[in-house]
Amino acid sequence: MTSTLNIPRTVSTFIASLLVVLGLLAAGPVHAQEGSLQQLLNELSEAREQKQQQAEERVNRFIEKVNEREAMLNQALEARNEARERRERLQETFDENEAALTEKSEELENRKGDFGEVFGVIREVAGDTRSIMRESLTASQNPERAEFLGTLSNTKELPSTGEIDRLWRTLLEEMVATGELARYETEIVQPDGTREEAEVMRIGPFSAFVGSEFLNFTSSTQELSVLPRQPPGHWQFMAANLYESGGDAKMLAAPVDPSRGSILSRLGEKPTLTERVQQGGLVGYVVIAIGLIGLLISLERFITLGLAERRMSAQRKDLDNPNTDNPLGEVLKAYHENQDTDTETLQLKLDEAIQRRLPRLERGLATVKILSAIAPMLGLLGTVVGMIATFQAITLFGTGDPKLMAGGISQALVTTSLGLITAVPLILLHSMLNGRSRRLIQTLEYQASGIVANHAEEQNQAHA
Repeated sequence: MTSTLNIPRTVSTFIASLLVVLGLLAAGPVHAQEGSLQQLLNELSEAREQKQQQAEERVNRFIEKVNEREAMLNQALEARNEARERRERLQETFDENEAALTEKSEELENRKGDFGEVFGVIREVAGDTRSIMRESLTASQNPERAEFLGTLSNTKELPSTGEIDRLWRTLLEEMVATGELARYETEIVQPDGTREEAEVMRIGPFSAFVGSEFLNFTSSTQELSVLPRQPPGHWQFMAANLYESGGDAKMLAAPVDPSRGSILSRLGEKPTLTERVQQGGLVGYVVIAIGLIGLLISLERFITLGLAERRMSAQRKDLDNPNTDNPLGEVLKAYHENQDTDTETLQLKLDEAIQRRLPRLERGLATVKILSAIAPMLGLLGTVVGMIATFQAITLFGTGDPKLMAGGISQALVTTSLGLITAVPLILLHSMLNGRSRRLIQTLEYQASGIVANHAEEQNQAHA
């Protein structure tokens, strides 16, 4: 390859600098040798040749790279052209397939005829069944059925014979499940949100429980959860008996909820006795306290009067040996101490002994009577307070939400009930205690009258 000699700029600069240096040397003392200049010229020639060779090598490498880039460009152009041709061929194939698919779809619709209506009914049945089963308690045991029915109801293709057969079997299985007692393992949600595996007993689509704890089925999440508030104890007792029997007993009472969980949930929300008492507020607690005080006094009186009656019965069997641990014994003691006196004095002494014993026999009866009268009056007071709270709620919030008035109404009714519940037993207890006390007093008076009569008769015989 032939090329013109191009001296690089750096080489030209170097030669010019060298000539200046040589000129300066020539202007000085002439003692330089001819050999040194020749050697310098040779070195400059060699350096020039090396630079020229390096320049030619760089030019050659550049030309090689240009050729490589041109080859790569040609390859890319060829690949682009091939891709365009392939796209055109695929587009033609797609158009042909689309036309064939349209033609076949029309042919399928024409051939289906009445089968289209049949399959429409199948899809409709599948959709309705899915809605029913998602709300049913049986879905907790077989959750996969809802997914199959959803797929079948939303498909646009003709269902296969296998799918039709599975739909038929699913309907039969649901019919059987609504009348069976089943036990199965599944996940339940506790009231605190924790999840755990448990063996659930299900009574058809009506109720489900684990031990004595009833479960609620949430259709939106398809989960079983323990009711936060369980129904009353006898319902839990029936569930526990049935659960422990494993369903093998021939005859057992079972908690069946025809509303599929609603009634059991409402029963669980029913206030307990403690909550009822709390609804009565301060007045309700006062009424209960009065009732307890009255019951304690009545209990003490029953015990005391019972002991007195028993000891008096024993004393009547031994009138000659009076014992002061009973009222009759004190009357007999008064007689023995004054049997030498006249009849009138003895009568007065015996009356004094009876009167001295009366307060202990009648103690507490007046208190019970007063408490029995106060209790219903406090109940009426609670009624007034509750109605005032109700009217205040109506004044502030109106009558749109009955729950805002429920607190006052509950207090009004609960306190009235507590007052009556307290008053009626206290009245009965007072009547019973008063009757027993009167019988003991009458016994003392009867014995005293007999003693006086016998004393008077003995004196008359002595004077005769």
